[in-house]
Amino acid sequence: MTWFTIFLKDMLLFQRRLLRLGYVISTLFAPLLYLGAFGLGLGKRVVISGGSYLDFLLPGLVAMSSMTNSYTWVANSLNMGRLYFRTFQIYLQAPVSAGAIVAGQVAAGMVRGLFASLIILVLGLALGRRMQFNLMFALGMLANGLVFSAFGVVVGLKSRSHEDTATFTNFFILPMAFFCGTFFPVDELPWGLRGLIRTLPLTHTNELLRHPEMNRDNLVSLLILMGYGLLCVVLGIIFIRRYSE
Repeated sequence: MTWFTIFLKDMLLFQRRLLRLGYVISTLFAPLLYLGAFGLGLGKRVVISGGSYLDFLLPGLVAMSSMTNSYTWVANSLNMGRLYFRTFQIYLQAPVSAGAIVAGQVAAGMVRGLFASLIILVLGLALGRRMQFNLMFALGMLANGLVFSAFGVVVGLKSRSHEDTATFTNFFILPMAFFCGTFFPVDELPWGLRGLIRTLPLTHTNELLRHPEMNRDNLVSLLILMGYGLLCVVLGIIFIRRYSE
């Protein structure tokens, strides 16, 4: 249960930050801005897949919020802990396994991402939007948090500065937020680019949250997400075991 100690430490820090209203607003500013600008501005004028644009947009914003918050929390926490506060080195000196460190960090990132997504989801439902909630929806949310929390571990361990973390964000997280079906269907993209986009994890999360039926395509998407998550977890464990300064 050593992983739970690491998880609890991050949750206590998260709890303290939640008491600051400015922190919560800054965390959710981008998805709320998109919801207001695109959803409320275009929601009643644009029809996608037989429904309003706001109904299409909401699941994408939920997935995007989960991605950005899960990733950012873990990547920045590890990066700052390694390079500035030197708290990460305490984990290495303690009798804690690499797997426990990764598990604690990933679990904390997943909670952070789920919290942010829940706020967007509640707001969307308050606006009268409709979403289908079932087991596949829940599994998609958990898998998405796992993927990007674990990716945050990899980035946090490999970044040599805070600027490096921002570089990973600009080259990986930001393009996925805009091109993986959050704001428009992937089928609207050119054929060659469409194939590339369908290999990215957020695309599969958006499909799972918009159409959470228990079918073959969704099971494949779920397996792809779990595969990405497992790969990042394994890489994180390897990087911690080989870590040296």
